[in-house]
Amino acid sequence: MLIKSIDINNFNDEKVQTQVVLESTFTKEIIISISQGQLMKEHKSPYPIIIHLLEGVIELGVESVKYQMKKNDIVTLEGNVPHDLFANEKALIRLTLSKQDIIERVKFVIEPL
Repeated sequence: MLIKSIDINNFNDEKVQTQVVLESTFTKEIIISISQGQLMKEHKSPYPIIIHLLEGVIELGVESVKYQMKKNDIVTLEGNVPHDLFANEKALIRLTLSKQDIIERVKFVIEPL
């Protein structure tokens, strides 16, 4: 068993922030702190993911279709599905990755354009 605390005040107006909060034998749980107006450019994961919006409002682009997500919304995406995220307001996102996925891929996506 492992209990971890999540830092929910990790916002930066210059760059999207990520924090690996838990790694188990089957998933990696990441918190993404994204300030209003920030974009995570289009990308895809080789494995299925879960996006759970803990706070805020985002626009999730999936294969060029835009979806509004609000607090407590959750969505699953299969692997290799192109998607992007835009923060309509400051947002906290819980991202669940497959254990086989690598955090460096997520960090590459959040690098400023």
